[in-house]
Amino acid sequence: MPTPLEQLTSQAIALSPEDRARLADLLLASLPDEADEPLGDDWDQEIQKRLKAVESGTARLVSAVDLHAEARKIYQR
Repeated sequence: MPTPLEQLTSQAIALSPEDRARLADLLLASLPDEADEPLGDDWDQEIQKRLKAVESGTARLVSAVDLHAEARKIYQR
């Protein structure tokens, strides 16, 4: 017998793309807001390092389209 989560997942996947997006927004909005919590010094340093790499042109940037395509390849295995 499917669990309630499995049943909800099955029903959610059957929704139209627009309704799935709206459901995703509602679910995300229902989670606790952790945006106000500081990330910490280590994360601040990493962010600054990456920002400098982007600004200096030494970072290898990947488009979202390419990133999603690569992720699909990985997760279809």
